[in-house]
Amino acid sequence: MACRYPPKTLISRKLNQSDKRSASTRCSRLFGTQVIRPSFAVARAAEQRGDITWTSQFIDSTTTTTAPTMTEQAGEAVPAAQRSSWTSFIKSLASVSGDLSSMTAPPFILSPVSLTEYPAYWCERPELFAQIANGKTPEERAISVLKWFISTLKGQYTSRNEGMGSEKKPLNPALGELFYGTWPDKNGRGKTDLLVEQVSHHPPITAYVIENESKGLKLVGHNAQKTSFSAGSIIVKQIGHAVLTVKLPSGTKEEYLITLPRLRIDGLWYGSPYIEVCDNSYIVGGGFVGVIEYKGKGYFSGKSHSFKATLTPQPGMGGSATKEIVVEGLWHQTSKFVHGGSGPFHDVSGPKEEVTAVGGEAAGAMGEMETRKLWELVAKGIREGDFDTASKEKTRIENEMRQRRKDEAANDTTWALKHFTPLASDPIYENMGKIAKIAPPTEDTYVFLENWPKSLKTQKP
Repeated sequence: MACRYPPKTLISRKLNQSDKRSASTRCSRLFGTQVIRPSFAVARAAEQRGDITWTSQFIDSTTTTTAPTMTEQAGEAVPAAQRSSWTSFIKSLASVSGDLSSMTAPPFILSPVSLTEYPAYWCERPELFAQIANGKTPEERAISVLKWFISTLKGQYTSRNEGMGSEKKPLNPALGELFYGTWPDKNGRGKTDLLVEQVSHHPPITAYVIENESKGLKLVGHNAQKTSFSAGSIIVKQIGHAVLTVKLPSGTKEEYLITLPRLRIDGLWYGSPYIEVCDNSYIVGGGFVGVIEYKGKGYFSGKSHSFKATLTPQPGMGGSATKEIVVEGLWHQTSKFVHGGSGPFHDVSGPKEEVTAVGGEAAGAMGEMETRKLWELVAKGIREGDFDTASKEKTRIENEMRQRRKDEAANDTTWALKHFTPLASDPIYENMGKIAKIAPPTEDTYVFLENWPKSLKTQKP
C-alpha cells in the first residue's frame, strides 16, 4: 500500500532492496526517524486528523515515496506536565488482559461530567423524540424511531470531541448517584423529563428513564460497559438495552427494543482519543426489524461515522410497508433514503438542546448524591486545569464510597436503590430479541418504580 501525504509536509525517500517487506512495515518506517508501533494504529490516527491519506497503489522496492516530517510525537496532545503519566497509563493499558473500567486515568484525560449525565444524549433533540407520537401508521412510527435514534449518536459519541478537543473519560459514578433533568415544552412538543440512577458500581451500571408524558412516550433502559485493549485501541462492549413505549390514541401501545453498538476508541498514542462506532445495533418493534450497520473508517477506505440502516417489515406483526426501507449516510452529519423512500433522512447539523438540570429535593435543591453536587469540586478543578485539586477531591470521594461499602458489609446491609428494581431477565428483550436473532438471547433489566421527584412532576396516586 502507498502512503500519500499533504504537500506541506513532503520529503522524498527511496526504498532500497533491503526494504522488501510488507507495506505496513514500510509505512511505519516512514514516520520520521522514529519507528512507531503499532504502525496501523498510528497511521489511522494520523489519517483521522488529515495528516495523511491512503491509496491502494502497491509500493515495490524501487518506488520513490514521500513521507511526512511528523512533528507530532507520542503524547503530543497531552499537556507537557502530564506526558509521563500518560505514557505510564498507555503502558498499563497494554499490560491489562481483562476489563479496563476500574483503571485510574490521568486527571487531564478526565471529563468534568459523570457517566450519570450521559443518558441525556438520548434526547438532545427532543422535537425528534416527540415526533414519534405523530406517526399515523406503524411504518411512519418505525421510521421516526429510527430517525430519532440515529440523531442521538452524534451527541453520544462525537460531541465531546467538539466541546473538549478529544474524547474524555467520564467520572465513574458512585453507587446511588442521581441525575434529574428536563427539556421544556416548545411549539407543542410537550415537556420531556429525565431521571438517572447509578444502580451498580461493580460492575458500573446506569439506569435511566426519559418520558414525554403528554405525547405518551417513555424510554427506559440501562447501560454498562466492558472495556479491553487491542491493537492500540480501547474496545468497548456496551451491555444493556432500552425499551421505548409509545401509547397510541386507540389505548394500545407499541414497544421498541433498542440495543447498543460496540465502540472503538482510537487516537490514544497522541493523547487525543476519539470514538468510532462498530458492528451492528438493532431496533425491533411496531412490526419492523431495524438493523443499523456501522461501517466506520477502515485503514485504507471508507468514511468515519458512516452507517447503513435497514427497516424490514415483519408479516403478521403489524409491519405495513411492502418492501424494506434503507437509509445510508454519516450519523454525525446527514443521511438519505436509498430504498423505500426518497430525499434526505436525518440532519444533525443544527444546534442541539442541552438538558436543564433539576434538583430532586424540596424546592429543586440538589441532594448530596446528585451528580453535580457530588462531583462539584472535581469538575471545577478539571475545567480550570487544577488537576491536583481535582485528583485530591476525586480520591476523597472514592475513599468515602469505599468506606460506605465496608460499613454496609460489616452491618450485613446493602445499598437500597431509589428509583429502580432489578429483574433477572427482561421478557420484552427475550421476545423481541428472538425476532432479530439478537445475542445474548436474554438480558437483565431495571424496572422503573414510577417515583419521579416532585420537582419534575406531580406524583401519581
